[in-house]
Amino acid sequence: MSTPNSDKQGGNTPVVVKKYANRRLYNTATSSYVTLDDLARMIKDGGDFVAYDAKTGEDLTRQVLTQIIVEQEQKGQNLLPISFLRQLISLYGDSMQFLVPGYLEQAMLAFAQNQEQIRRNLQATFGIFPFGQFEEMSKQHMALFERALRMLTPYRAEERPPSPDAGALRANDEDPRLKRLEAQIDALTQQLRDLGRDR
Repeated sequence: MSTPNSDKQGGNTPVVVKKYANRRLYNTATSSYVTLDDLARMIKDGGDFVAYDAKTGEDLTRQVLTQIIVEQEQKGQNLLPISFLRQLISLYGDSMQFLVPGYLEQAMLAFAQNQEQIRRNLQATFGIFPFGQFEEMSKQHMALFERALRMLTPYRAEERPPSPDAGALRANDEDPRLKRLEAQIDALTQQLRDLGRDR
């Protein structure tokens, strides 16, 4: 079976994929049956497709794309946070539902336009850490997260019961590596803001 790459005829025309009753997908550009993995690879390679029911002609593009996402998520390549999925589900039937598709589309377009710059910024900012120190970085990120939660909480520190890890957090606060990481995160945040203003 041949694998579709971009298969964009004329550079802009999406490949037509027909879906049969037995759930098989047929790529009309390569005259071959394809899998959801093949279609995912086509998109990653910059191609595009539209899917139709082979019998009725009904547009099934959204359904097939959703199936690709579900399959990728089942493989453990989790891009969609559980909180995001819950929020998305709660918006079905909501009066604000009509705003969601456009908002998500614009957010993803902005991310796609800036992702190379973001990748370079991340590499420049965090590239000083050796790969063997991921565990240490995780601990530092956790300490930062705890600190952010303490700053955002509506209660004063003296009203909260003391945490059993309070001593460890205070020790982390004094860790020069943590301060260096905070400075790098601040620099990255500023770079991302600058990118947004330049658009």
